Amino acid sequence: MNFGQQVLNYHFQLKPTLKLTAGVEWLMPYNHPQTRKSMETFYGTFYNDDHSRVFILGINPGRFGAGLTGVPFTDPIRLEKLGIKNDFPKKQELSSVFVYEMIEQCGSPEDFFSKYYIASLSPLGLTKNGVNYNYYDDPKLAKQIEPFIIHNIETQRAFGCDNEVVYCLGQGKNFDYLSKLNDRHQWWKKVIPLPHPRWIMQYRLKRKEEFIKQYQALFCPYASTC
Repeated sequence: MNFGQQVLNYHFQLKPTLKLTAGVEWLMPYNHPQTRKSMETFYGTFYNDDHSRVFILGINPGRFGAGLTGVPFTDPIRLEKLGIKNDFPKKQELSSVFVYEMIEQCGSPEDFFSKYYIASLSPLGLTKNGVNYNYYDDPKLAKQIEPFIIHNIETQRAFGCDNEVVYCLGQGKNFDYLSKLNDRHQWWKKVIPLPHPRWIMQYRLKRKEEFIKQYQALFCPYASTC
């Protein structure tokens, strides 16, 4: 199987049996026919090869991005702009807006995705009281799902992973968590943190171009157009 087929097979069979802490529920979009269709088109278009890629890891899917479309940091509007028609409500997700502006300034989606694979520490999202919830918001939850996160990382690394460096979206708790796991398991030689796109768009919007340049300094050298 090529890279994209492995991505699809893995996500489509996810059925966690772990009972979460009170009030926290799994966000599982992969059984939805429209989500599957969008993922099949996306990964069939951009990952239809056997090339290894540099990993970029976020936290866990949110309700209006990967928790809906199945594609990390990609909302329904960005799917449409990639030529992937969908029936999802056309509501933008701030992280997706930033990521795709950055990708366009690095060349093109085709070029970017040929070198990079965006995923998350947890492939399933989390909600509490109907809103997005991060795995690290509750230390007990973070400890509880650690075996699931380790399995997720190791499974996806087998798709074809560059072992030199991994980029972590989130310079705080997500970076601390991933760094500790990497110290223990020695998956990558280096973990490089980046400010999370959601944080940039929500709290540092006036400095967006500055942060895009920060991303470009790391990612553009891999793009043939830069």
